[in-house]
Amino acid sequence: MVSSSSQKSPEARIDRLMAGAIDPHVHSGPSIAPRGLDHLELAREASAAGMAAVVTKDHDYSGVMTAALIAAHHPELTAKVYSGIALNNVIGGLNPYAVEHTAAMGGKIVWLPTLAAVNHLRWEKESGRSHPASTTKIRPASAIPVTNDDGSVRDDAKEILDVVARTGMALASGHIHAKETLTVFEEARRRGVKRMIFTHPEDMVYATLDDVRAAVELGAYVEHSLCMFLDGCKFKHSEPEFLKQLIDAAGVDRTILCSDLGQVGVFRPVDGMRRGIDLCIELGYADADIRKMVSTNAAHVLGIESDLPARAAA
Repeated sequence: MVSSSSQKSPEARIDRLMAGAIDPHVHSGPSIAPRGLDHLELAREASAAGMAAVVTKDHDYSGVMTAALIAAHHPELTAKVYSGIALNNVIGGLNPYAVEHTAAMGGKIVWLPTLAAVNHLRWEKESGRSHPASTTKIRPASAIPVTNDDGSVRDDAKEILDVVARTGMALASGHIHAKETLTVFEEARRRGVKRMIFTHPEDMVYATLDDVRAAVELGAYVEHSLCMFLDGCKFKHSEPEFLKQLIDAAGVDRTILCSDLGQVGVFRPVDGMRRGIDLCIELGYADADIRKMVSTNAAHVLGIESDLPARAAA
């Protein structure tokens, strides 16, 4: 078994790889779910670490307005803050108006349903697990399907895909089933969507390594949540060897690593990224490959290459 231990790799090497890093999936607050830090604290910590950017994700609202306020009132912060929108109940589900507004305000990612995904609600029943944000809802989630009974993509989901294609945002799979993801991504590609992200195939979405390979064949990047692999993290459920299998299935050129952190009682997101880099070092990846997975691949799929410092973009 490979374990993560920051004592085994020089801190200076991790520092170099954190310079220009991007965390495209952070659950900072405020939120209806308990959070360990807010968006401004995240921006300060990411800036202090030399990171290029972070993307805040809340299951219930678009964080683009907060990102705009931070940019306007804290020009001293070097890490850019971006956000997107998750298509859950609070914003009206598959709501093209909300997606268009998010794009107009500089949003970078549209997440298909997460806590309201048909697959997510099935997963909670079958696994006996409850998502941390699910337990604080005002009322139970109402399922938001993205495919029809025959497996085809719903018309209202197609309308979302058209907005994503027109605005150039990235489409992320959220918590829909892996097989649905492949169906939606195939339709998205037909409709002109250029940027796609397969969200944490290691959990909730019942993905196989073949699903990962198929997503890459459709042009998607595959995003892994480091919190699910790090020793000492309450969200850990898989060993590092599985992360390596997932990375190798997609290839480092199509892999993105994120913290998926910000919750209470666990590492801060920046610390999670550092530990994730350390883990990649222990798994034997070269610095150039790690930089792709923690920086340049995310910059490309988000369209923010200009945010990278020259040393990270090289």
